[in-house]
Amino acid sequence: MDIFVYSDESGVFDKKHNNTYVYGGLIFLGKQEKDVNVRKYIKAESNVRMSGGYADTTELKASLLKNKEKYSIYRSLNNCIKFGAVINQQNVLEEVFANKKSKQRYLDYVYILCLKRAFEALITRGDIKNDQIKNIHVFVDEHTTATSGKYELREGMEQEFKFGTFNKSYNSFNPPVFNQLNGVTLKFCSSNSVNLIRAADIVANRIYFGANNACLPDNSNLLITILP
Repeated sequence: MDIFVYSDESGVFDKKHNNTYVYGGLIFLGKQEKDVNVRKYIKAESNVRMSGGYADTTELKASLLKNKEKYSIYRSLNNCIKFGAVINQQNVLEEVFANKKSKQRYLDYVYILCLKRAFEALITRGDIKNDQIKNIHVFVDEHTTATSGKYELREGMEQEFKFGTFNKSYNSFNPPVFNQLNGVTLKFCSSNSVNLIRAADIVANRIYFGANNACLPDNSNLLITILP
């Protein structure tokens, strides 16, 4: 089986002016599950476009939609596995914000960790088996990350999910999440052209709203990691 992951971000990673930064997205267990749910999402988005009078060329992202419209689209994802991370920025070490590189390394760490915990939860509850996953395909909303940064993120995911990691003192080894994994692919996509990136934007926005208003969604299909 292959796993497909679509994700986006919400907030600004800058603790001087912001308290919360969020990742949010969707996990699909196999291509068939992905294809079924993308059709449901397209239908929900089409209904909102029609009822809201949006032009066919208008990208329906959370920043544009009314709350009722966002909820309608989010509800179409009820049966999807959703994951996310909430970073409480005021608790993050000052050193992390020292430069662009250190910030990106921390954000990559958070992203990999929240995805790892989501996978582990799915294994624990029996949705997947760690020896049956062959490939992981990750699609992320495009941003200004340098090519080297994109390479490092993919390598970090492959290390965690395929090879396993040593702790800093090298006194212990964390085994890989999947022991028969061929590899991880990573692609940065435009939300304008990839439906499920827009769906991930809706999920990230819902988590962001919940984190800032003490009302995070509580259901078994939303796997959230809170840091630090």
